[in-house]
Amino acid sequence: MPALGALVAEPLFLLADSAMVGHLGATPLAGLGLASAVLQTIIGLMVFLAYSTTPAVARRLGAGDERGAVAAGIDGVWLALGLGAVLAVAGWFAAPWLVGAFGAAADVAHQASTYLAISMFGLPAMLLVFAATGLLRGLQDTRTPLAVAVVGFAANVLLNFLFIYGLRLGIAGSAIGTVVAQWGMVAVYLIVVARRARRVGAPLLPHHAGIRSSAESGGWLLVRTASLRAAMLLAVFVATRLGSNELAAFQVAMTLFATIAFALDALAIAAQALVGRGLGASDLAAVRAVLARCLQWGVVAGAALGLVVIAASPVAGALFTSDTAVASLLPLTLVIIGIGAPLGGFVFVLDGVLIGAGDARYLALTGILNLAAFVPLALAVAAWAPSGVPGLAWLSAAFAVGYIGARAVTLGLRARGNRWMVTGAP
Repeated sequence: MPALGALVAEPLFLLADSAMVGHLGATPLAGLGLASAVLQTIIGLMVFLAYSTTPAVARRLGAGDERGAVAAGIDGVWLALGLGAVLAVAGWFAAPWLVGAFGAAADVAHQASTYLAISMFGLPAMLLVFAATGLLRGLQDTRTPLAVAVVGFAANVLLNFLFIYGLRLGIAGSAIGTVVAQWGMVAVYLIVVARRARRVGAPLLPHHAGIRSSAESGGWLLVRTASLRAAMLLAVFVATRLGSNELAAFQVAMTLFATIAFALDALAIAAQALVGRGLGASDLAAVRAVLARCLQWGVVAGAALGLVVIAASPVAGALFTSDTAVASLLPLTLVIIGIGAPLGGFVFVLDGVLIGAGDARYLALTGILNLAAFVPLALAVAAWAPSGVPGLAWLSAAFAVGYIGARAVTLGLRARGNRWMVTGAP
């Protein structure tokens, strides 16, 4: 439950940000959609900083080495700082080119470039949050990330409202408010991690071997995440081809999809931590029990969230934009997102189980296969689907049912066997 609160906090406030920017007009909302696609791709590729840290820390904890568990997490934090600094500098210079690659209208591209360039100053903070969160989750602590997330993202909403409307900075104000909130969260996490390290006698300085181990274990997860982000970028590319209104509506639909995904990922996070600890302690019965229970909750929770989205689909558009042309595109697309939610619950839980088991190589290789299955579906929408409601609906179905369905097949086949259940410390 604490993991659910921490995960849902971010997309809920992203929904609020989308609503605030959306009421500035269709052009800023479309620009936010493009910039978010690029920024979330960069951040998503680095999510291995949390996903590789959590099971590594949990395995050591399960094996009885709490000091080694904290030390492994601290090495991940240092790796996050280095990667974040390099990516922030490169991303700031490359922002116009990254946005221009989508071929959007000039006014939309300008809004997107503004948001993306400012957001790069917060990129190191986001990566540090990933690594510190992964450390605490591996130690079976999900309450601290919940507290930091709620306070941090609540501050984000207030700051964004101040900068967007109070200071009349428009979409730039949204980016500035988010950057300030992100660095505030980092300050809190660093204090928490330092206290943990002192308590168990773990060093605060980085170790070359530990950083190299973190980077190597995250390599396959980087490939896995790259395939996920490539699928999302391809969907955004197709939405851009459908038109600016369709792109703005797709931004709202994918934000709602992300909200469902983050909520269901609470079970994946629980699976990562509990499976890692169970395998470290060589308790295979507990690992199987975690798998079965999380799958049950994943499908049921997905169905419940899907019903909420379907019920709200006729009126949800008005909450995110005052542009009637954009709002009118959303009802059918949101129904499709809701229908695919139980399948998403199945997929997200199995993904977390295999990440917790350290089965990153399989996730990476099958991720490429899943992307290959989605490419012809997306290209078919781009080539033959009309603009407006039908085109957006077909695109949403290709992603939420076609792509997620391919992931369900490859993950389900793996989970049925035992090859991923490797016991002992890393």
